[in-house]
Amino acid sequence: MPHFIIDCSQDIIHQRTPDELMDAIYEVAHATGLFAPNDIKVRIQPYQYYRLGNGKKNFLHVFGYIMQGRSTEQKADLSKQICTRLSELLPDISFLSVSISDFEAATYSNKALIDPENMDKNRHFGL
Repeated sequence: MPHFIIDCSQDIIHQRTPDELMDAIYEVAHATGLFAPNDIKVRIQPYQYYRLGNGKKNFLHVFGYIMQGRSTEQKADLSKQICTRLSELLPDISFLSVSISDFEAATYSNKALIDPENMDKNRHFGL
């Protein structure tokens, strides 16, 4: 946690490499101090087929999923910082957006949480 998923038109990865885009998001997320460096996960899904409005040629949207507990202001700042950094990398992009959503701790599970040796239910157990 957190997970940052980049959906974008295929041409975006011809303007900037996937590593450049993922590194930019990772670095912004890390710099906020909201997350442990080893917890940040970023992935990218370029789309070959998509439809946009008239005169629009490409898009990139970042879906950020983080554990609940951060304030609205922290989430808004994270979103704006990611958007700002990507705007610098992709100044001519048609659509660029970021949304940050919370995971609900009560309904979240991972491998560490189901480990029978994890008596404290630490979601980082064994990592």
